Amino acid sequence: MDEKILVIEDDKTLSRILEKALSQAGYQVETVQEGETGIIIAENHDPALVMLDWRLPGMSGLEVVQQLRARCTMPILMLTANDALDDRVQGLDAGADDYMTKPFELDELLARVRALLRRTQAERTPLLSFADLSMDLQTREVHRTDRLISLTAKEFDLLELFLRHPRQVLTRDVIFDRVWRYDFGGTSNVLDVYVRYLRQKLEEQGEPRLIQTVRGVGYILKED
Repeated sequence: MDEKILVIEDDKTLSRILEKALSQAGYQVETVQEGETGIIIAENHDPALVMLDWRLPGMSGLEVVQQLRARCTMPILMLTANDALDDRVQGLDAGADDYMTKPFELDELLARVRALLRRTQAERTPLLSFADLSMDLQTREVHRTDRLISLTAKEFDLLELFLRHPRQVLTRDVIFDRVWRYDFGGTSNVLDVYVRYLRQKLEEQGEPRLIQTVRGVGYILKED
């Protein structure tokens, strides 16, 4: 195992505990105490995962998450004594991938680290395809056979979700959570609008429909 984990934690005792536990689990660990330093290291050293506290000197952990998410793609795990629902929502909305409240069990922490790294590894697959549709995640190019299809950022994200789960019914709630990451209250037609945009582009030259409607539930990527 050679994944690098960056720990941003100003509590020296906890930082040493985390470094020891993660090192014994086979990870390479780097620890820093300030958010600004952590951002610089994350940008230059490209760790597999960043673990950080909410309350940091100077720049708060929440601000660090926002800065990291604007510049980097690695998963972020927040550690904090703030256990209120609003705090968890705020942390996740800022861009954190997971959230653990103190005190926590090291075994659970390590399990969450493994889960985040597994998910990230799966997401690094550079090429997704189904039938005659293909998507290159590195170049962000989408083709239907040899035809290049131009998509907006949100259309790309939506199609990527379908391509990662072919022949699986995706409910509206799941799609909203994965693509838009917040709740529309169940009344918005934004998903239907984007599906219509995608269909128009994917079927522009009379190609068969791949994104099928599952009435009352959501959508599925499958051949007719």
